[in-house]
Amino acid sequence: MVFKRMLGAFGVGAPSVDTVLSTPRIQPGGLLAGQVRLKGGDFDAEIEHITLGLVARVEIEHGDGEHAGLGEFSRTRVSGPFTLREGESRTLDFQIPVPWETPISEIDGQHLAGMALGVRTELAIAKAVDKGDLDMIAVEPLPSQLRILQALLRLGFHFKSADLEAGHLYGVHQDLPFYQEIEFYPPAQHAGVVGEVELTFVASPAGLEVILEADKRAGRHSGDAIGRFHVSHEDALHTDWSSELDRWLTGLAQHGGHGPSHGGYGPSHGHMGHHEGYGHHDDHHRGGPGWGTVAAAGAAGVVGGFVAAEVVEEIFEGDEEDEGGDW
Repeated sequence: MVFKRMLGAFGVGAPSVDTVLSTPRIQPGGLLAGQVRLKGGDFDAEIEHITLGLVARVEIEHGDGEHAGLGEFSRTRVSGPFTLREGESRTLDFQIPVPWETPISEIDGQHLAGMALGVRTELAIAKAVDKGDLDMIAVEPLPSQLRILQALLRLGFHFKSADLEAGHLYGVHQDLPFYQEIEFYPPAQHAGVVGEVELTFVASPAGLEVILEADKRAGRHSGDAIGRFHVSHEDALHTDWSSELDRWLTGLAQHGGHGPSHGGYGPSHGHMGHHEGYGHHDDHHRGGPGWGTVAAAGAAGVVGGFVAAEVVEEIFEGDEEDEGGDW
């Protein structure tokens, strides 16, 4: 995909910029490659820097509800200072490292409803900064993540929606200030036991932290049942996820206790097991540093790197490719 615009922040006759992605589909931990193509305007321009940022639409909770904001979660400077001469054409190749925790936005060529990810070009000339239009990107799951997602689908789960929640999961090392929740409707055989099931991945080079949250509707106690496990990418490819997840869900109706059910998971042991306590949904995440203050003004405009929800919709509207529709 290509976007091209005159840099309005710098007035009439300013340079123009095209950002061309050679890898519009990426995976967490990979590289986003492409070119920034500049065309000089009617005057010599002193370029201070060109920076590319990965951005995502994030749900931010605060006192009066929840608002969507546009958050930048990775920045890469692709050029330092140089002079772009009048009418000059210049091309800059780039490769942006994609964080391992980058959320998934596409599975098997189908867009996940609720997800919006893009790359934004920022160009600075003479102390003024122009943040260019967004170019949409698609993030596909790692093979280890795909195995778990496919197992849920084989069990008869149906995708509902996905979103990004500002904050940090309790007890999980997290580099990004948000986490993804992928929500599914349960299959018929589990509908009386659980309601919706939320799946969260926190990936790293070493493996996956996986959190499953089921709205428990049967058994001695209702409430949220949490399953949390860590698995290497290699082990994830050799685990019978369909059997393990089905066993966990079936067992939810039989768990007792005086609070939420807690299910651990250990592929190396071949079954769901108990592990250290893991809190209720309301307790298992907390606001990340700096995000809470942004949340308080999240709907007001551009604040601390966030854009108001209505602006987010306008930015992304019309930029998404129709490739099979939403999940």
